Amino acid sequence: MMKKYATEFIGTFFLVLTIGLTVIGGKADFAPLAIGAVLMVMIFAGGHISGAHYNPAVTLAVLIRGKISLRDAVPYVLAQLAGAALASFVVTYLLMDKLPAEATEMADTSRALIAEFLGTFALAYVVLNVATSKGTAGNSFYGLAIGFTITAMALAFGGISGAAFNPAVALGISLLKLAAWNNIWVYLTGCFAGGAVAALVFRFCNPDDR
Repeated sequence: MMKKYATEFIGTFFLVLTIGLTVIGGKADFAPLAIGAVLMVMIFAGGHISGAHYNPAVTLAVLIRGKISLRDAVPYVLAQLAGAALASFVVTYLLMDKLPAEATEMADTSRALIAEFLGTFALAYVVLNVATSKGTAGNSFYGLAIGFTITAMALAFGGISGAAFNPAVALGISLLKLAAWNNIWVYLTGCFAGGAVAALVFRFCNPDDR
Protein backbone atom coordinates (compact mmCIF):
# COMPACT_ATOMS: atom_id res chain seq x y z
CA MET A 1 0.00 0.00 0.00
CA MET A 2 2.85 2.38 0.75
CA LYS A 3 3.79 2.56 -2.93
CA LYS A 4 0.33 3.98 -3.68
CA TYR A 5 0.66 6.66 -1.03
CA ALA A 6 4.20 7.50 -2.15
CA THR A 7 2.92 7.90 -5.72
CA GLU A 8 0.16 10.23 -4.57
CA PHE A 9 2.71 12.24 -2.59
CA ILE A 10 5.10 12.56 -5.54
CA GLY A 11 2.44 13.48 -8.10
CA THR A 12 0.86 16.13 -5.87
CA PHE A 13 4.29 17.48 -4.95
CA PHE A 14 5.24 18.14 -8.57
CA LEU A 15 1.80 19.56 -9.36
CA VAL A 16 2.01 22.17 -6.60
CA LEU A 17 5.72 22.76 -7.26
CA THR A 18 4.93 23.60 -10.89
CA ILE A 19 2.11 25.93 -9.89
CA GLY A 20 4.29 27.81 -7.43
CA LEU A 21 7.35 28.09 -9.65
CA THR A 22 5.45 29.24 -12.72
CA VAL A 23 3.10 31.71 -11.02
CA ILE A 24 5.59 33.24 -8.56
CA GLY A 25 8.46 32.90 -11.01
CA GLY A 26 6.86 35.35 -13.41
CA LYS A 27 5.46 32.90 -15.95
CA ALA A 28 1.81 33.09 -14.90
CA ASP A 29 0.59 33.41 -18.49
CA PHE A 30 1.95 29.94 -19.18
CA ALA A 31 0.80 28.44 -15.88
CA PRO A 32 -2.32 26.68 -17.24
CA LEU A 33 -0.26 24.94 -19.91
CA ALA A 34 2.49 23.98 -17.45
CA ILE A 35 0.00 22.72 -14.87
CA GLY A 36 -1.93 20.66 -17.42
CA ALA A 37 1.33 19.23 -18.75
CA VAL A 38 2.77 18.23 -15.38
CA LEU A 39 -0.53 16.68 -14.33
CA MET A 40 -0.64 14.71 -17.57
CA VAL A 41 2.86 13.29 -17.22
CA MET A 42 2.43 12.49 -13.53
CA ILE A 43 -0.80 10.64 -14.35
CA PHE A 44 0.97 8.59 -16.98
CA ALA A 45 3.80 7.96 -14.49
CA GLY A 46 1.66 6.94 -11.54
CA GLY A 47 -1.71 5.87 -12.92
CA HIS A 48 -0.85 2.17 -12.91
CA ILE A 49 0.24 2.33 -9.27
CA SER A 50 -2.26 4.50 -7.40
CA GLY A 51 -4.76 5.64 -10.00
CA ALA A 52 -3.02 9.04 -9.95
CA HIS A 53 -5.59 11.14 -8.13
CA TYR A 54 -3.25 13.85 -6.78
CA ASN A 55 -6.35 15.62 -5.54
CA PRO A 56 -8.54 15.00 -2.45
CA ALA A 57 -11.66 15.98 -4.42
CA VAL A 58 -10.88 13.36 -7.06
CA THR A 59 -10.26 10.81 -4.31
CA LEU A 60 -13.69 11.66 -2.88
CA ALA A 61 -15.26 11.22 -6.33
CA VAL A 62 -13.55 7.85 -6.80
CA LEU A 63 -14.68 6.82 -3.30
CA ILE A 64 -18.32 7.67 -4.05
CA ARG A 65 -17.98 5.94 -7.42
CA GLY A 66 -16.85 2.83 -5.53
CA LYS A 67 -13.34 2.36 -6.93
CA ILE A 68 -11.41 3.02 -3.72
CA SER A 69 -12.03 2.02 -0.12
CA LEU A 70 -12.28 4.49 2.74
CA ARG A 71 -9.27 2.73 4.28
CA ASP A 72 -7.20 3.82 1.27
CA ALA A 73 -8.91 7.15 0.64
CA VAL A 74 -7.85 8.71 3.95
CA PRO A 75 -4.10 7.96 3.50
CA TYR A 76 -4.40 9.14 -0.12
CA VAL A 77 -5.64 12.54 1.06
CA LEU A 78 -2.98 12.77 3.77
CA ALA A 79 -0.25 11.95 1.23
CA GLN A 80 -1.62 14.56 -1.18
CA LEU A 81 -1.71 17.26 1.49
CA ALA A 82 1.81 16.36 2.61
CA GLY A 83 3.09 16.56 -0.97
CA ALA A 84 1.45 19.95 -1.45
CA ALA A 85 2.90 21.30 1.81
CA LEU A 86 6.42 20.13 1.01
CA ALA A 87 6.21 21.59 -2.49
CA SER A 88 5.21 24.97 -1.06
CA PHE A 89 8.22 24.92 1.25
CA VAL A 90 10.53 24.09 -1.67
CA VAL A 91 9.06 26.93 -3.75
CA THR A 92 9.49 29.27 -0.79
CA TYR A 93 13.16 28.34 -0.56
CA LEU A 94 13.83 28.58 -4.30
CA LEU A 95 11.96 31.85 -4.86
CA MET A 96 12.40 33.46 -1.47
CA ASP A 97 12.99 36.93 -2.95
CA LYS A 98 9.89 36.79 -5.18
CA LEU A 99 7.23 35.64 -2.72
CA PRO A 100 4.22 37.92 -2.35
CA ALA A 101 4.17 39.83 0.94
CA GLU A 102 0.50 39.21 1.54
CA ALA A 103 -2.30 37.37 -0.21
CA THR A 104 -5.21 39.33 -1.62
CA GLU A 105 -8.64 38.23 -0.50
CA MET A 106 -11.25 37.38 -3.14
CA ALA A 107 -13.51 40.24 -4.13
CA ASP A 108 -16.46 37.95 -4.86
CA THR A 109 -16.48 34.62 -3.05
CA SER A 110 -19.82 33.52 -4.51
CA ARG A 111 -18.49 33.64 -8.08
CA ALA A 112 -15.27 31.96 -6.99
CA LEU A 113 -17.25 29.19 -5.31
CA ILE A 114 -19.17 28.54 -8.53
CA ALA A 115 -15.93 28.57 -10.54
CA GLU A 116 -14.25 26.06 -8.22
CA PHE A 117 -17.32 23.82 -8.25
CA LEU A 118 -17.61 23.79 -12.04
CA GLY A 119 -13.90 23.34 -12.67
CA THR A 120 -13.62 20.49 -10.17
CA PHE A 121 -16.81 18.90 -11.49
CA ALA A 122 -15.37 18.89 -15.00
CA LEU A 123 -12.08 17.42 -13.78
CA ALA A 124 -13.66 14.68 -11.68
CA TYR A 125 -16.23 13.90 -14.37
CA VAL A 126 -13.47 13.38 -16.93
CA VAL A 127 -11.35 11.33 -14.51
CA LEU A 128 -14.22 8.98 -13.70
CA ASN A 129 -15.19 8.51 -17.33
CA VAL A 130 -11.74 8.05 -18.86
CA ALA A 131 -9.89 6.35 -16.00
CA THR A 132 -12.50 4.25 -14.14
CA SER A 133 -15.24 3.41 -16.63
CA LYS A 134 -15.65 -0.05 -18.14
CA GLY A 135 -16.30 1.58 -21.51
CA THR A 136 -12.84 3.16 -21.60
CA ALA A 137 -10.89 0.41 -19.86
CA GLY A 138 -7.36 -0.06 -21.19
CA ASN A 139 -7.26 3.26 -23.05
CA SER A 140 -4.02 5.16 -23.46
CA PHE A 141 -5.40 8.70 -23.62
CA TYR A 142 -6.63 9.24 -20.07
CA GLY A 143 -3.61 11.32 -19.03
CA LEU A 144 -4.04 13.65 -22.01
CA ALA A 145 -7.76 14.03 -21.37
CA ILE A 146 -7.26 14.92 -17.71
CA GLY A 147 -4.33 17.23 -18.35
CA PHE A 148 -6.17 19.14 -21.05
CA THR A 149 -9.23 19.42 -18.81
CA ILE A 150 -7.14 21.21 -16.18
CA THR A 151 -5.58 23.47 -18.82
CA ALA A 152 -8.99 24.42 -20.22
CA MET A 153 -10.59 24.98 -16.81
CA ALA A 154 -7.60 27.02 -15.58
CA LEU A 155 -7.83 29.28 -18.62
CA ALA A 156 -11.60 29.58 -18.20
CA PHE A 157 -11.80 30.21 -14.46
CA GLY A 158 -8.33 31.38 -13.42
CA GLY A 159 -9.31 35.04 -13.35
CA ILE A 160 -12.33 34.33 -11.15
CA SER A 161 -11.08 31.97 -8.44
CA GLY A 162 -7.42 31.27 -9.10
CA ALA A 163 -8.38 27.85 -10.49
CA ALA A 164 -7.29 25.46 -7.77
CA PHE A 165 -9.88 22.69 -8.41
CA ASN A 166 -7.99 20.73 -5.75
CA PRO A 167 -7.97 21.08 -1.93
CA ALA A 168 -4.29 20.10 -1.83
CA VAL A 169 -3.48 22.85 -4.32
CA ALA A 170 -5.57 25.22 -2.17
CA LEU A 171 -3.34 24.35 0.78
CA GLY A 172 -0.22 24.92 -1.31
CA ILE A 173 -1.24 28.29 -2.71
CA SER A 174 -2.37 29.44 0.74
CA LEU A 175 1.03 28.55 2.20
CA LEU A 176 2.65 30.44 -0.69
CA LYS A 177 0.45 33.50 -0.08
CA LEU A 178 -1.05 33.21 -3.53
CA ALA A 179 -4.44 32.84 -1.84
CA ALA A 180 -5.72 34.23 1.45
CA TRP A 181 -6.32 31.77 4.27
CA ASN A 182 -9.70 33.42 4.85
CA ASN A 183 -10.75 32.15 1.43
CA ILE A 184 -9.69 28.52 1.81
CA TRP A 185 -13.27 27.54 2.63
CA VAL A 186 -14.22 28.54 -0.93
CA TYR A 187 -11.76 26.02 -2.36
CA LEU A 188 -12.64 23.26 0.08
CA THR A 189 -16.39 23.67 -0.36
CA GLY A 190 -16.35 24.15 -4.12
CA CYS A 191 -13.84 21.39 -4.84
CA PHE A 192 -15.33 18.70 -2.62
CA ALA A 193 -18.85 19.54 -3.81
CA GLY A 194 -17.75 19.40 -7.44
CA GLY A 195 -16.09 16.02 -6.95
CA ALA A 196 -19.07 14.57 -5.10
CA VAL A 197 -21.63 15.75 -7.66
CA ALA A 198 -19.48 14.45 -10.52
CA ALA A 199 -19.47 11.01 -8.89
CA LEU A 200 -23.25 11.07 -8.48
CA VAL A 201 -23.70 12.11 -12.11
CA PHE A 202 -21.37 9.32 -13.21
CA ARG A 203 -23.38 6.77 -11.24
CA PHE A 204 -26.61 8.11 -12.76
CA CYS A 205 -25.27 7.98 -16.32
CA ASN A 206 -23.60 4.59 -15.84
CA PRO A 207 -26.00 2.58 -13.66
CA ASP A 208 -24.54 -0.77 -14.76
CA ASP A 209 -20.91 0.26 -14.17
CA ARG A 210 -20.24 -0.61 -10.54
